[in-house]
Formats: sequence, C-alpha cells, structure tokens
Amino acid sequence: MFPLASTTAFFLLAAMTILWLLSLLVRDASIVDVFWGLGFVALYWLAYAQSTKGNIIFGRQHLTGLLVTLWGLRLALHILHRNWGRNEDFRYASWRAEAGSTWWWRSYFKVFLLQGAILWFVSWPLLAILNNTTAPLGWLDLAALLLWVAGFLFEVIGDWQLSRFKQDPANAGQLLTSGLWRYTRHPNYFGDAVIWWSFFLFAVAAGAWWTVFSPLLMTFLLRRVSGVAMLERKLRETKPGYAVYMSRTNAFFPGRLQTNSRVSE
Repeated sequence: MFPLASTTAFFLLAAMTILWLLSLLVRDASIVDVFWGLGFVALYWLAYAQSTKGNIIFGRQHLTGLLVTLWGLRLALHILHRNWGRNEDFRYASWRAEAGSTWWWRSYFKVFLLQGAILWFVSWPLLAILNNTTAPLGWLDLAALLLWVAGFLFEVIGDWQLSRFKQDPANAGQLLTSGLWRYTRHPNYFGDAVIWWSFFLFAVAAGAWWTVFSPLLMTFLLRRVSGVAMLERKLRETKPGYAVYMSRTNAFFPGRLQTNSRVSE
C-alpha cells in the first residue's frame, strides 16, 4: 500500500507542477478542472502497473480500472467541452482578482497543490483495491457495481440535461427545474458522490473498510465547499427565482418536492 501511495504522490506533485506552469502561460487556472478526472485515471493505471506485475486474470482491479477510466474520461471531456472558448471559471477569476500580482505563486498552493493533495487522499480506496490482488469477486462487488451505475447515470444525465437546456436560446436566464433537476438541485454532484461511495464498497470487498474517509471527504467537499455551497452563492445572486427553486427542491439528495419548507440538507 505504501509504495503505491508514495509513487502516486510523486506523480501528482510532478503533474500539478507542470499543470501550474501551463496555467501561467494561458492565464487560466481552471484547466485544473479538466485534469481532475484524468488524474484519477492516470494515477490508477500507474499504481496498477506497479502492483499487479503482469497479472491479466480479470478481477476487481480490472473492473475498478474500467469504471475509473470511463468515469474520468467522460468527466474530463465534458468539462473540456463546457469550458472551451470561455473565460476562466468564476471561482479562480475571483481568487485571481483578490490576490492581484501574487496570484502567480499563490495559485500553485491554493489551486494545484491543494487539488493534487485532495485527489491523492480520495484515491486511497483505489490504491487499497490494487494492494489486495487475492480477494475474489463477491456480492459486495455486485452491490458496488450497481451503485456505480446509479451514480454514473445521475451524473451523466444531469450534465446532459443541463447542457441541452443551456443550448436552447429560449431558456436564456431561465432555471432548469425538470428531469432530474426536479428532484435535486445538483444531480451531477449527487451522482459524483455516489460513484465514490461505490469505489469505497469495492475497497471494502478488498478488506479496506478504513478507506471510508475518501467518500466522506468527497461528499463533504461536494456539498459544503467547492460544489453545492460555492455554486449556489453565485446562483442566488444571478438567477431570478432561484430562492423559490431552493424552497421546493432538495439541495443534494433526490426526493419529493418540498412545498411548505425549505430543504438545505
């Protein structure tokens, strides 16, 4: 486990440093968002090459690798397509304005090293799966796979519905409140959290129950830090009617419409 952890830590340090230098050239720190999914894919297969030593028998390591790759590549392509030709994401643009002339070096720590560290900690269930090549596939793996499918569908369908909604000029300035967005204000974030709980279940099947800190951390970040909380601070200020939408629709977990009370779970 520890050789895999150290190898991937050095890889992420090098990758984030290169990405930071590139961000200085293009003056856009949001390129780190495209790397987020790709980082897990690269990290996983780097650790796989170190841990399996050519073992080609299909098992949990290969199934998880397939799922990580599918999730990571889809997310990276989605963010790349969404951000192509646009200005720097509002989060990084705001930090850039606040930091002024010191942003060039502050961004290395506040954006790139921080996200690299988070990526490394979140990846520990994946490393734990690769560390145990003997535990056979079982019912927990089936449960994890079904959970992954559910999370992936929420994330993909939510992103697709929002993208299609924004492409229609008639929806300019409007809110998407149909489809999955009728039941949760952030189906894509919810789906992402579910996917990491599925990877944790795979890790439990490999005997690594202690990696529960990974999905807990991801769920907390998505709900309280860089996901729901940060985005909704902007939406409340820029989207008319968003307060009403908040009063009747769950923030994160899908559920029935709330008609009399505001939901902020």
